[in-house]
Amino acid sequence: MAEAFNDKILPAEKAQRYSALAEEIAAVLEGEPNLTARMATVASMLASSFPHFFWTGFYVVDPDKPDELVVGPYQGTLGCLRIAFGRGVCGTAAATRTTQVVPDVHAFPGHIACDSRSASEIVAPVFDKAGRLIAVLDVDATEPAAFDETDAAALEAILARTFG
Repeated sequence: MAEAFNDKILPAEKAQRYSALAEEIAAVLEGEPNLTARMATVASMLASSFPHFFWTGFYVVDPDKPDELVVGPYQGTLGCLRIAFGRGVCGTAAATRTTQVVPDVHAFPGHIACDSRSASEIVAPVFDKAGRLIAVLDVDATEPAAFDETDAAALEAILARTFG
């Protein structure tokens, strides 16, 4: 099924694009139980569907250090390896269990600059079926204010459907 996605033309309008992409992600992942495969597929499909997504991937809650995130599957330049809960945008999303939409990462207190070209960021928490935080999805853009509430709602919906 993934091969079919590579040739798919998604709608230009953002909300419609997310809606079509959510259906494609669900179709590609149907029957796949492996968490890493699911995360890798979501990161790849998101990154290839939005040209301004500069870095797209997951930071996973470390089972040996439950107050720390460790880099998981991603698309983009080198990511930070570990992020403590409460530190930077990803750590804040993990600590608060809420999506963070940051129009200017340089103005965010404690921002971690994994790649200095990132200008804006959205980070959404990922919950399993039991409601436990298992990861955060991190998306960076080189343009300021690249993300809004449409992105937040759509990404949260994709994550809930894929991992919840």
